[in-house]
Amino acid sequence: MALEMKVPSPGESITEVEIAQWLVETGDYVEKDQAIAEVDSDKATLELPAEASGIITLMAEEGDAVAVGQVVCLIDTDAAKPEGEDAKQAPVEEASKAAEKKEETPVAVSPAKTETYATGTASPAAKKVLAEKGIDASQVQGTGRDGRITKADALDAKPSLGTPGPGSRGESRKKLSMLRRKVAERLVSVKNETAMLTTFNEVDMQPIFNLRSQYKETFKNKHGVSLGFMSFFTLACVRALKLFPAVNSMIDGDFMVSYDFQDISIAVSGPKGLMVPVIRNAENLSFRGVESEVKRLAIRAREGQITVDEMTGGTFTITNGGVFGSMLSTPIINPPQSAILGMHNIVERPIVRDGQIVVAPIMYVALSYDHRIIDGKESVGFLVAVKEALENPEELLMENNVAKALEL
Repeated sequence: MALEMKVPSPGESITEVEIAQWLVETGDYVEKDQAIAEVDSDKATLELPAEASGIITLMAEEGDAVAVGQVVCLIDTDAAKPEGEDAKQAPVEEASKAAEKKEETPVAVSPAKTETYATGTASPAAKKVLAEKGIDASQVQGTGRDGRITKADALDAKPSLGTPGPGSRGESRKKLSMLRRKVAERLVSVKNETAMLTTFNEVDMQPIFNLRSQYKETFKNKHGVSLGFMSFFTLACVRALKLFPAVNSMIDGDFMVSYDFQDISIAVSGPKGLMVPVIRNAENLSFRGVESEVKRLAIRAREGQITVDEMTGGTFTITNGGVFGSMLSTPIINPPQSAILGMHNIVERPIVRDGQIVVAPIMYVALSYDHRIIDGKESVGFLVAVKEALENPEELLMENNVAKALEL
């Protein structure tokens, strides 16, 4: 019997997906629940498992956009498993490399050829110098006998502007995934459809450095997760969102929708690009709870296991460009949210503290916001509230009881 495998719905409002890559080939024997393909939606990349065991026949090509419910392959469930042969399960990495190799079309490049000057020849020493400089001998006027190009001529020669050198000038073309195309579309729409502004501030990270230095080992031994910066920033944002609820709101047509909970989206890097999983009800989490959830979601994103539901519905986003070395940036709002906080790298800088110039670990922070719904007073006030909490975490985030806050 031939089983028709149809594209399942990966989530609400998604009507089509794209076949990113097949992990098997027509004629392969597959086992039930074996991953046979990776499909891209406009929100995530998901694996497609075989619904039964048997010989598979592919009905769609890589790169095809297929509707939810469309048949993409047939599985002959009556076919016997070949003797002495295991089901073919190509590793994802090998399949990915094959797909990239298939999609990339290198353009042939002809290496630059060295030609002798029309009225003379280059001496052996001059030829060597010209080759090292990537200059064609035909571009050099020789001053030697009968126009011979001397070593001095070669040393003085300069390449003609706009003339290709002898290096590679190839290029390749690779189709963007549906996820990347959707991200690009959303980012452009944010720039075009919102009144986005960015406000900046700086944070003295010394108090957090001191707390982490004193408690990080005990915290990790007790809870199995590290005491990182993300828990401090998440809880500081939760506090600030309560003080400035407009930042925790969205525009829906002519209405402003505000929330009495804080679902914090955390931007993490995944194999298919940037993923933004959501920490639900962050207002109810402790430092341990935030760190555990961040670790769980980051692992799922890196392993390609993150689901659409886990990336849907955040009310505010935190992104950390500092892990890549960014000093300062203007993060783009994650729609339909109205604001996003950008963290950056921490650099020792001179500052004034208690009337004295001291060197301190400083981070620049940025808040991009939709000015249609958030006024300057609220945006600046929000960022100042975040700064205050990070510079005085024991009082404002831990209620002056560090051991209790860290559950030690």
